[in-house]
Amino acid sequence: MKTEQVALVTGANRGIGYAVAKALIQHRIQVIATSRNVDNAKKAQKELSQYGSITFHQLDVTDFESIMRLYASIKTNFGKLDILINNAGVNYDTWHNAGNANLREVRTTFETNFFGPWQLAQTLLPLMKNSELARIVNVSSGSGTLASQNGETPGYSLSKLALNGLTMHLANAFRGETIIVNSVGPGWVKADMGGKEAPRTPEQGAETIVWAAMLTDRKNTGKFFRDKTEINW
Repeated sequence: MKTEQVALVTGANRGIGYAVAKALIQHRIQVIATSRNVDNAKKAQKELSQYGSITFHQLDVTDFESIMRLYASIKTNFGKLDILINNAGVNYDTWHNAGNANLREVRTTFETNFFGPWQLAQTLLPLMKNSELARIVNVSSGSGTLASQNGETPGYSLSKLALNGLTMHLANAFRGETIIVNSVGPGWVKADMGGKEAPRTPEQGAETIVWAAMLTDRKNTGKFFRDKTEINW
């Protein structure tokens, strides 16, 4: 009998992260859902537990000690990690542009959107090596393509562009391992950043993320997907 798969979803207390966690639970995967806010996490855990097995862990992806506490918990309770969904993201910064950007704010955005996923991937690597086939899915954006760098939303767009670059680096660094790494652009989704005018529901945004988390062909690594189709960086 195969050991139950274990998935970690960051920023899982709302929006796309919540929808991803719910879908993975319904695939009978053990989900570890994280949130910076403990009260929000407890509320989401209570709601999601009706669908299957889920645990919640407080996590600030910008805090190395917080990441290490998560690592220790996963190691003790599960001994491996099969799926890492780097979903936590912040700051669709429409109020400035590349010419007048508040660089302190941009650096803060990079800490969550770029350095957080990188630190998680590095720290959790020993646990992913214990998986028969691990998958890392970096939740990116159409704003992170080279063609979309129009000077607007500089912190968000450039951090997602960097995240896409990280996907390529990790995919190549891990080619000797049983680890698949991809980026997914979920599209314009009704969420805190997407707003009420967005045409997609969180569930629709989550669909390709979950699909990428279930890939088994190791040739499908170092790619950028939207609607289950590879797109240009």
